[in-house]
Amino acid sequence: MGLSPLVWDGRIASYATWWANQRRYDCSLTHSTGPYGENLFWGSGSDWTPTFAVESWTVEAKSYNHMTNSCEGGMCGHYTQIVWRDTKRIGCARVVCENGAGVFITCNYDPPGNYVGENPY
Repeated sequence: MGLSPLVWDGRIASYATWWANQRRYDCSLTHSTGPYGENLFWGSGSDWTPTFAVESWTVEAKSYNHMTNSCEGGMCGHYTQIVWRDTKRIGCARVVCENGAGVFITCNYDPPGNYVGENPY
């Protein structure tokens, strides 16, 4: 693919922290609809890490068919956001849910990707 690695961005991480804090009371997998691309993760218990969340999204690569630009046999939208050719910066945040429902993690990407009809790379 020849893609450049994503660079951590403190401004985007602050946004991710803001959104995670909005979800800390219900842990709802609700997107922020903000200016960034966004992947969300929820897991029961308290041991989940952003690294694990990103790894779980990259596993979706096996469902992505580049020739048809489609998902086959599963989800792949988290994966395509991570590898979107124009995305350069990332910021993530993690909160333990107040209701005891587990952990909420969000990663945000700039510029966003996943435009319908466009290949990620």
